[in-house]
Amino acid sequence: MTDLRSARPHGPAPLVGVTCLVASVDRALWVGQHSVALPYRYVAHVESAGGVAALLPPREDVDDVLAADVVSRLDALVVAGGVDVDPGLYGEAAHPETEPPEPARDAWESALVRAAVAADLPLLGICRGMQVMAVVAGAGLEQHLPDRVGHDAHNPTPGRYATHPVVVDPGTLLAEVVGDGVLDVPTHHHQAVLEDGLHGTGWRASARHADGTLEAMEWPGAAFRLAVQWHTEEGTDTSLVAALVGAARERRAAGVAAGP
Repeated sequence: MTDLRSARPHGPAPLVGVTCLVASVDRALWVGQHSVALPYRYVAHVESAGGVAALLPPREDVDDVLAADVVSRLDALVVAGGVDVDPGLYGEAAHPETEPPEPARDAWESALVRAAVAADLPLLGICRGMQVMAVVAGAGLEQHLPDRVGHDAHNPTPGRYATHPVVVDPGTLLAEVVGDGVLDVPTHHHQAVLEDGLHGTGWRASARHADGTLEAMEWPGAAFRLAVQWHTEEGTDTSLVAALVGAARERRAAGVAAGP
């Protein structure tokens, strides 16, 4: 694996919270060990930008007070990929292809997103993370893309990432970070945010697939609030996480530092 940390910046390291899951994991002599789990490349991207990753597993006792306390200790937050969001949170019954929900994770990440938005904490959503952010804002999700688009390009093989192009809107924060025009991205999703549902939420679309699927959204006027449907951590381009960590450094420099 490429060491993404080799060119990390100098200076105080922003503390970047990264959400994750709890799952049974097999390793060496241990089978089915109850573990906190996250693909390592999330951490590698944070470290390559000079940040320190703090994993934030779901909690059963989450409420908005606890989430606000956690966010007050962070310099930035990444809401990571994972299983489908509970359709009940956006008022729908589950599609046959929708995965069983993880209520504790849904509640935890939703509360963290609300707190991060309230604090204007630099915030990046990845895949499921983008969907959580949209649902928190009142938007809905398209539960199974192949029903509309007629292909599996977004998620062709279970357990493997594919690559497909997206078109980035010019004049957006996303374009400032990764460039506008066509961008090839690592992908693994069968759901997406409904773009029409973003109206009035504060979010605006900033990238799409050729089939019309929304692939990125951002919040104009925020310090840094951006979400992508693709798995940026699986690519070699670390610019999105680097931009997040850069925004966290600027926040610190402006005197809005994480708490003790």
